[in-house]
Amino acid sequence: MLRFSRLLAWSLTAVFAAVALGIASQVAGDVSLEEVKRSYANGASRFVEVNDLQVHYRDEGQGPPFVLLHGTGSSLHTWDAWAESLRGKYRVIRMDLPGFGLTGPDRRDDYRIDAYVEFVERFRKRLGLESLALAGNSLGGQIAWSYAAAHPERVQALVLLDPTGYRIDRPALVFRLARIPVVSWLMTKLDPGRITEKTLRDCYADPRKVTPELVERYRKLALREGNRRAFVARVATRATDRSADIAKVQAPTLVLWGAQDRLVPVEHAYRFQRAIPGAKLIVYEDAGHVPMEEIGGRSAANADAFLSAALRPQTASGK
Repeated sequence: MLRFSRLLAWSLTAVFAAVALGIASQVAGDVSLEEVKRSYANGASRFVEVNDLQVHYRDEGQGPPFVLLHGTGSSLHTWDAWAESLRGKYRVIRMDLPGFGLTGPDRRDDYRIDAYVEFVERFRKRLGLESLALAGNSLGGQIAWSYAAAHPERVQALVLLDPTGYRIDRPALVFRLARIPVVSWLMTKLDPGRITEKTLRDCYADPRKVTPELVERYRKLALREGNRRAFVARVATRATDRSADIAKVQAPTLVLWGAQDRLVPVEHAYRFQRAIPGAKLIVYEDAGHVPMEEIGGRSAANADAFLSAALRPQTASGK
C-alpha cells in the first residue's frame, strides 16, 4: 500500500510538472508600444490625445466624414479594404479603440459601452467634426448604435456590421474563458496565438482566408503592453441590457450581416431591422462575423451605395 501511495504521488507530481512546463512554454511577455508601432503604424497613422490616451487613428480621403469602429480584440486594420475602396469619396476615419491596437489600455479600466460612447464624442470634438456617418462591427457596432441613439443630431447615417446589443446565449470560447478567474489571469500571461487563430476561424465563413499574416497581426497587437489585461477587463465588464435603446436610433441605417456568423446569431440581424425604423438589411450567405474583412470590396460597395443615397440631401465638410 505504501509503495502504491508513493507511486501515485510520483505520478501526480509528474503530471503537474508536465502541465506546469506546458504552461511555462506558452508564456509570452508584453511587446513594447514602439516595437508594435514599427510593424503596424504607417505614414497615414496619427496620434491624438483623448481621455489621457494617445489614440492611434488614420484620417484618409476627402468628402463627408465616415467614422469606422472595430470590434473586441481587433484594431483599425480590420477596415483596410473599406478605407482603400471609400477614401476616394469620403473622409474615412478609423481608430484603435481604448483597450486595443496601438492605443492600448484605458487608464481608468472603464470599458462600459457608455464610456466608449463618451470616448467617440470626445474624439469627434478633437477632430472638429460637426456631423458624421458612422459604421461599427461587433462591439464597435454596439458603440455605434449607442452613440447614434445618444447623439442623433451628430449622426447622418449608420452602418452596422454584425453588431452586438441583444443577449447571446452562448458567447465565443475566448469570452467564456476570460470570465473564469484563474484562466483569465493566465490569459494575461500566455501567448494568444492559438486562441487568436481559433477565434478568427470562427469569425470567417471561409477558413482559407485566415492567413498566417492575419493571425500574426491580431496576435502581435494583442501582445502590445497592457492589451491582454485590458481584453480580460473588457470581457469581465458587467453588461447592461440596453437593447431597448436600439429603437431610439433615428439615422438612416444599413445592417450588414454574415449568414455564417458563429459569434452573433444571424437572427439578431432581423431584430435590428425590425427595431430601427426604416433600417435596410443585407445578409451575405458566404460571410461570417467580419464582412468588412472577409468580403471587403463587396461590403464596401454596399455601404457606398447606401451612403450615397442617405447623404445626398446633406452636405458635410471635408478636411
